[in-house]
Amino acid sequence: MKKIGFLSFGHWSPGQGSQTRTAADALLQSIELAVAAEELGADGAYFRVHHFARQLGSPYPLLAAVGARTRTIEIGTAVIDMRYENPLYMAEDAGAADLIAGGRLQLGLSRGSPEQVIDGWKHFGYRPAEGESDAEMARRHTQVFLDVIRGEGFAQPNPRPMFPNPPGLLRIEPHSEGLRERIWWGAGSNATAVWAARLGMNLQSSTLKDDETGEPFHVQQAAQIRAFREAWKEAGHARAPRVSVSRSIFALVDDRDRAYFGRGGESEDQIGMIDAQTRAIFGRSYAAEPDKLTKELSGDEAIAEADTLLLTVPNQLGVDYNAHVIEAILTHVAPALGWR
Repeated sequence: MKKIGFLSFGHWSPGQGSQTRTAADALLQSIELAVAAEELGADGAYFRVHHFARQLGSPYPLLAAVGARTRTIEIGTAVIDMRYENPLYMAEDAGAADLIAGGRLQLGLSRGSPEQVIDGWKHFGYRPAEGESDAEMARRHTQVFLDVIRGEGFAQPNPRPMFPNPPGLLRIEPHSEGLRERIWWGAGSNATAVWAARLGMNLQSSTLKDDETGEPFHVQQAAQIRAFREAWKEAGHARAPRVSVSRSIFALVDDRDRAYFGRGGESEDQIGMIDAQTRAIFGRSYAAEPDKLTKELSGDEAIAEADTLLLTVPNQLGVDYNAHVIEAILTHVAPALGWR
């Protein structure tokens, strides 16, 4: 059995064919798609966060709104760029959104990806410490965030407060019990997957990772997951970890599907440079008739290793079509593979 959710980048543009033409469209349609996915029996509604882009940028209002409109579906991010985040303010926002959702938040964090602007985090007021890289700054922000959401007091109370305080040191409020166990790290390499395991974060592995061995993407990703689980075991954490992978998967069940995705497209892994130093491998997309799709997916080693699958959706094609994409996987593919 697997949990199956969707992952939306929340693109919006006024271009031809787009049904998501404004920022308001992207936000409101994201809420409606989460509601529709819950009604279809999907397990998760996840959103990508990108700054300085016509995409979803500020996750907490959206997460809170989805939490207020739904009852059972997990609500998450994949991922929040921690180079841009104030860990304590983030803890307040995350705690509030999780309480609104009744403890359904699943926050995916990361050091970020190539951006629309140069060093965008500087415009948000953040700079690495001397001798520190921006990736190390992101991990430092993450560790502070993880510490404060435990709910332990750390701030000295004012002896003459405006309102009465509980005894002892004060913590960030609102505190949401259990949120610490629902934090994920989006790892681009085996080493950062191991780092996340040691800190007790769940693992999110995307449709790209560092090309560390030259093997097919799904083989490298499966190895990354196994390294994560071994590091988790060695760290001695009491609970079992969760692991998600993202995929672009389209079951061709009607003429719309065949028109949009029936031409093959990116049916092979791709190699590229995500920055001057990092060679990356990008995983293939899957698009085929359900029987053929089932056979292709059965050979994906990383999907087999993961307990959660996030379906990347073409959000600019509108809520109705994206609900159809999700329903087709839940109905025609997941049962055949034993995911349901």
